[in-house]
Amino acid sequence: MIIREAEISDIKQIQIVRNAVKENPLSNPNLVTDEDCQIFMTERGKGWVCEINHQIVGFSIADLVDHNIWALFVHPNFDKQGIGRKLHDIMLDWYFTQTKDKVWLGTAFETRAEQFYRQAGWTEVGTHGTKEIKFEMTFEDWTSRHSQ
Repeated sequence: MIIREAEISDIKQIQIVRNAVKENPLSNPNLVTDEDCQIFMTERGKGWVCEINHQIVGFSIADLVDHNIWALFVHPNFDKQGIGRKLHDIMLDWYFTQTKDKVWLGTAFETRAEQFYRQAGWTEVGTHGTKEIKFEMTFEDWTSRHSQ
């Protein structure tokens, strides 16, 4: 298992992972284009991938412009192997070296992702739209929780 920074050449495999998720899928996968991925990875923030046998099986992307976790997905065939947590942690470590501003994300109600973020120390602060829970993580919460 290799965790590394995402590259433009990874986008096709990133899209495969994004579209393979069973929970919290995009209603229209065409809403997130390859160009969107490139912009979020190179201009707005940074991304990471998890690679196993030269195949991308998970990825995460943080957005410094809107102070948001834009993506964190693991292919369902690779669930429960700690990949999501590793991608999550490297992403937040990087994010909080860039800014001390709190970061937020939205995820669907009653999903494994919701439980994942609660266990990782995210604080529920309301809703994002009508179909997602909004979570936030502050620099202080991350550093105190992550240093334990």
